[in-house]
Amino acid sequence: MIQSFHDNETLKVWEGEFSRKLPHDIQAVARRKLRMLNNARAMEDLRTPPNNRLEKLGRDREGQWSIRINDQWRICFVWENGTASRVEICDYH
Repeated sequence: MIQSFHDNETLKVWEGEFSRKLPHDIQAVARRKLRMLNNARAMEDLRTPPNNRLEKLGRDREGQWSIRINDQWRICFVWENGTASRVEICDYH
C-alpha cells in the first residue's frame, strides 16, 4: 500500500491527472505500476512481472527500491512493514 508521495507530480499521475513535468508517454504505464505498488503486500509481489526489475538502490538513494517504467524512468520508494512511502517517479540516470 502506498503511504506517502515524495512529490506532487507523482501524486497527480496516481490521481489520474496529467503532469506537465513528466513525459506524456510514460504516464499511463507509471499509473499502472503505481497501482501494482499500492496492491503489493510483500516485496516479492513486485518481482512479477519480470520487466519491473525490482532493484535495491544505493549511494544517495540508500534505503530505497525501484521498479522500472521504461529504460530511463523508475518509480522509487522506501519499503517498510508492507507499505511504500516517499514514492516518486524519477529519471534515475
